[in-house]
Amino acid sequence: MYPYMTLEDGTEVTHSQILHEDGLDKVLVHFERPNEHGFDSARCELPSYTWTAWEGAFSDAEVERFEEFLRDNAHLLYRYASNGGLKVA
Repeated sequence: MYPYMTLEDGTEVTHSQILHEDGLDKVLVHFERPNEHGFDSARCELPSYTWTAWEGAFSDAEVERFEEFLRDNAHLLYRYASNGGLKVA
């Protein structure tokens, strides 16, 4: 997984490389935030916006905000996934 961004609440956003499955180019995007017992985490598969994992205390409202974030950033996530992650100088 490649680092993408840290959100205001400390949630880390990471993504996979491009995955070729069933004739589609997919990207997995993972959201993770530390808590007192480990981590809250959620994973979404693009382009279907299917949530494949969700553990911990992320609320429904937070996951809705994550999905909005994904819709706004999907084109960048695909670009960086195809180039081996975000390159920072």
